[in-house]
Formats: sequence, structure tokens, C-alpha cells
Amino acid sequence: MIDLKTKVREVPDFPEPGIGFKDISPLLLDEKALRQAVDELAVWTREREADLVLGAEARGFWLGGAIAVAAGCGFVAARRPGKLPPDTVSATYALEYGQNTLEVAADAIARGARVVIHDDVLATGGTVEAIAGLVEELGGTVVGINFVIELSFLGGRDRLQQYDLHALITY
Repeated sequence: MIDLKTKVREVPDFPEPGIGFKDISPLLLDEKALRQAVDELAVWTREREADLVLGAEARGFWLGGAIAVAAGCGFVAARRPGKLPPDTVSATYALEYGQNTLEVAADAIARGARVVIHDDVLATGGTVEAIAGLVEELGGTVVGINFVIELSFLGGRDRLQQYDLHALITY
């Protein structure tokens, strides 16, 4: 087993001064670490009997599709405005350093679908909270949320306490 934390580098003052960005690029470059991360998240997803993995643009795409394939379910993309054909539903939310909007295709999540949301990093929880709202608005059920990294000092887990949550690495 690889200590995945050793495959994360910190980039100071990115994307803004004072922020220590946790970069998973070294993890993605290492085939064994990447396989381990996908496999661990896929096992966790499969245990929740998910129908779909929803990945948040853009970094949630990097592993979300692979997790879905390994878990034996489909993949849904939550994209920036204007990147999906109509009809979509959208949510705007605050980030720790700004705001963002994501959209999901209105027909992507069937009523009653069991959805695991994947994103690379849990910071304040705003992104996933907004996406979970979209899943529920479309009639799906969020059966879990998983991350490569959790920044516990930002309190995102508290914001998402109503959901089953898993992270491979915690800071």
C-alpha cells in the first residue's frame, strides 16, 4: 500500500495569496498510486450500491469516471454553465475564494437513482452541498460523497454531516 499523502504536493499562494493548494498531479502521474486511489474509492462506492457517480468539473472528472467504471455504474458530469446542451439545472455556491456555478443535464439522474458524488478536495463543502441539492432536485438520492483529500480545518464535513462521507487523505 502506498501512503497517498506522499503523492500530494502543496503549492503555496495558489490560486490566491495565503492559500496552500493541495495538488494531486503527482498522484495522477504515479500509475500505482492512481490505481490504488481509484480502487479504494470504487470499493467504497460499490458498498453504497450506487447507480451513478457524479463528478464535479473539472478535477472531479479526473477520477470520477474511473471510479464509476471500477464500481460498475454510470457517470454524470456537473459542468460549468454553457458546457452542457439544454436542458440543465444549475446551482451557484460560494467557494473559499469566490463563487461558482455548476449545471447537470436535467435528464441525467432518474428519479430514485442512487448517486455517489466525487470531487478531488473537500474544503468548505459548498461545491458538494450545491451538487447534492441538484441531485435531490432531480429526484436522485445521495448515498455518499467521496474525496481524495479532506481539508478538515475548513469544516466542510460539518456542513455535509447529513451525508455518508469518505476521504482518502485528511489534512
